[in-house]
Amino acid sequence: MKSRRWATKQSGGLFVPARLSVPELLDSLNVKGNIITTDAMGTQTEIAKGIRKKQADYVLALKANQGGLYDEVKLYFEDAQLLSRCAFTQTTEKARSGIEKREYWQTDEITWLPQRKSWAGLKSIAMTRNTITKNGAQTTETRYFISSLPLDVKEIARAIRGHWMVESYHWHLDVTFREDANHTLEKQAAFNLNILRKLALNVLKLFEVGSKPLSLRKKRFTIGTNPEKYLERVLLL
Repeated sequence: MKSRRWATKQSGGLFVPARLSVPELLDSLNVKGNIITTDAMGTQTEIAKGIRKKQADYVLALKANQGGLYDEVKLYFEDAQLLSRCAFTQTTEKARSGIEKREYWQTDEITWLPQRKSWAGLKSIAMTRNTITKNGAQTTETRYFISSLPLDVKEIARAIRGHWMVESYHWHLDVTFREDANHTLEKQAAFNLNILRKLALNVLKLFEVGSKPLSLRKKRFTIGTNPEKYLERVLLL
């Protein structure tokens, strides 16, 4: 399968004003051949239809607010016999001072799904289970998705992982710089501030303050209280 790019409502290289809706965004972009990922708020039949109309594919997250659709997909993957028939892949990596195992299941056997005709181009459903082991304790998160992608579990895993990376990036922007609380109305100014925050965030990820690891927010505070002390080291990055 040819390599494809992934697009999201917000991406690392594109600033999208919060007031711009997903349908408006789709109308303004050429997304042909891309995979569009959204969180559960973007999982709407009209959005799926718009994505397919633009000749793109989608991977849409499900949550309980989708009601019957979420319940049907969840029940399917909870059946051990059905789960064993799904395509499967997994990755294990170090993350957040722990070990993170990411498991992915996908199936295109969805003729049983009552809502399938309501979703344009729906071809498969997927489940992910992320297990983090840290300091001897384990936490597990399970998520469900619907997709227009055919059966290719590694492809859908890359799309889901790519979306998580974007979400994580914007979470850091909000926690470290309170980006969501920013109300700059002038578009160019908002665009410029967004770029500066991303540059600063990347600097904080590379920069170490003292001998003990600090959160990005604490690094920012420490540098801000004595910028002259750290300026030369920051400029050398």
